[in-house]
Amino acid sequence: MALRLPPAPFRHHSATQSLTMKTQFLTKSSSSPRLPKFSVRNVSSDTSRKLVTKVKEKLEKDHSSLPTGKNGRDDEELILWFLKDRKFSVEEAISKLTKAIKWRHEFRVSDLTEESVRRVAATGKSYVHDSLDINGRPVLVVVPSKHIPEMFDRLEDERLCVFLLEKALSRLPQGKEEILGIFDLRGFGTQNADLKFLTFLFDVLYYYYPRRLGQVLFVDAPFIFQPIWQLAKPLVKHYASLVCFLLSIFKDGLPRAFTSFHTHKIFTLRMTPRPTRY
Repeated sequence: MALRLPPAPFRHHSATQSLTMKTQFLTKSSSSPRLPKFSVRNVSSDTSRKLVTKVKEKLEKDHSSLPTGKNGRDDEELILWFLKDRKFSVEEAISKLTKAIKWRHEFRVSDLTEESVRRVAATGKSYVHDSLDINGRPVLVVVPSKHIPEMFDRLEDERLCVFLLEKALSRLPQGKEEILGIFDLRGFGTQNADLKFLTFLFDVLYYYYPRRLGQVLFVDAPFIFQPIWQLAKPLVKHYASLVCFLLSIFKDGLPRAFTSFHTHKIFTLRMTPRPTRY
């Protein structure tokens, strides 16, 4: 399967500009989308360890009721990640981290299992792809055309969302920190629009899984999606800058589901576009 830049009404670069962007999808190239990244170059490993210890001590002193263990107040990997997210501000990291730990406990994230989300997952509206992308990132696929708001209790949809985020993150290879999100918008209609759920998704990503979503691909977005995206953009905050709009080109003209991609190369682009804005 290949992908190409969308025609009007989606705005894109000129043909001359596009020719300079020929490459494989998500390879490290100067033409790859420039996405917002935080820098920790000026923080040594020695300093970061000291800051992690400082956060642990303050959490133990001021928030002793928070759970411990994996994803708890003494989880050094989790603490370090939130310190990075908050540019190593101890107070800001503690504020955001305490909310995240409380939410995980109240939402009962650790109790989520394949069985507990089986009914909603059976719709096929979202799943973690079996393969990593060519940059080694886990891939979370969302198929909005299979999502009908109110078909299930909202909490069931939210549980599936969180379960799949956890599943994708559990597949991160050593040295990788982000996942790729793909929204397969083929067949999308107004009956599938759900701004409340979209807001939940990106709130969860911002507050509880910060900096884990590396890029979002909106594939084959129909014209009807344009006004909906305009409404959604303010709700998803800075995540809107991670979005690329792409069109699919199927080999031999035959449509293929994302699950049938070759395991060694999920996407091949004739052109890798910069994030399309409209």
